[in-house]
Amino acid sequence: MKTSSVLELSDIKKIAAAAEAEALKNNWNVCIAIVDNGGHLLWLQRLDGSAPVSAHIAPSKARTAALGCRESRLYEEMINGGRASFLSAPTIEGMLEGGVPIMKDGQCLGAVGVSGVKSTEDAQIAKAGIAAIGL
Repeated sequence: MKTSSVLELSDIKKIAAAAEAEALKNNWNVCIAIVDNGGHLLWLQRLDGSAPVSAHIAPSKARTAALGCRESRLYEEMINGGRASFLSAPTIEGMLEGGVPIMKDGQCLGAVGVSGVKSTEDAQIAKAGIAAIGL
């Protein structure tokens, strides 16, 4: 039997605060979503001025990253590279850059998804959040 780590509320709050700080530092209006390793929503935060659709896209990116245990941008790259079959993957909707898994000791604990600015900037915000818990 293996023992695995899980995200606690204190971790989620640290991730969210650091992601928000990164967004505010750059004057980016985004939505930030945090999910557990099963893709279940633990946190959703829509900053002032972010588009309403971002509240749907951010959780989708996070779910995709958590369920695949990889950045959501990898799916986008595969699709752009000609593997359009990924568009039909079940339960995976957020195949755009901006979803980043939270990895510890090779295990996926969950993910952060961000939507609202350029996809590379979304990923930057997500990674800043994850860095706040030392991962």
